Amino acid sequence: MSGSHLPRIRSFLADFARRQAGRTIALPGGFAVLNDALGHSHTDNQLIVDGAADPGTLPATADALLGHLPHRLITVLDERAGAACGPALLAAGYTKAVHLVMLHTGPVPQGGAAQAVGLDALRAPLVRRWRGFLPAADEEAIRQLVERRAVRHRGADTVEFIASRAPDGEAASWADLYLDPAAGVAQIEDVLTAEEHLGKGHGSAVLTTALRRAADAGCGTRFLLADEADWPRDWYERLGFTVIGRTFAFERG
Repeated sequence: MSGSHLPRIRSFLADFARRQAGRTIALPGGFAVLNDALGHSHTDNQLIVDGAADPGTLPATADALLGHLPHRLITVLDERAGAACGPALLAAGYTKAVHLVMLHTGPVPQGGAAQAVGLDALRAPLVRRWRGFLPAADEEAIRQLVERRAVRHRGADTVEFIASRAPDGEAASWADLYLDPAAGVAQIEDVLTAEEHLGKGHGSAVLTTALRRAADAGCGTRFLLADEADWPRDWYERLGFTVIGRTFAFERG
């Protein structure tokens, strides 16, 4: 089923990371993305492996390029490469997370009640959600994790924030939608629901709206990434997503 979808998705992920980065550094088998204004954001300061890399050199390379930061993150986009990199990185003190590449293979929904919104509509609920996830984080860290969404607009031809609103008008659930109509690829990313609005259908409204908008934009490859160890993967499967591959995130600090 993965066919041509998986290579296109990997290419999209690599291109998105390069385009949104403050700066990039080419490496054997991959590249580094850096953004000095978002030092608390791991995804904006990391190594990305999208080719043939020497696993044994990765820990030292990460230390050299990310040494000014307290964290290390290395994302490997290819499943076989991720398995090959694991032993060296785990031995260097990294932890491993597996993310499922899930392709939407079900019927395209007619659409949901969610809509495209600006970042201003998401700031307050994002701050509350991040404080719940990271209660020990300081004000600057929370600010960066919220404001990093602004640079996402550089990552793809079209970037939208899709939100389902509560009766009082505040965003109850939201997600990013990245569209590359020329390549026919769309990614749904960072699906979140405010804790007080869980179980009320807002997340489904966001996903169905995003899928409809992606299809209307001519994107036949519609995908998202899901933590292999977390429950949303089962929810995504019920909404018509199918696992076609895996990426790996190795983290330390």
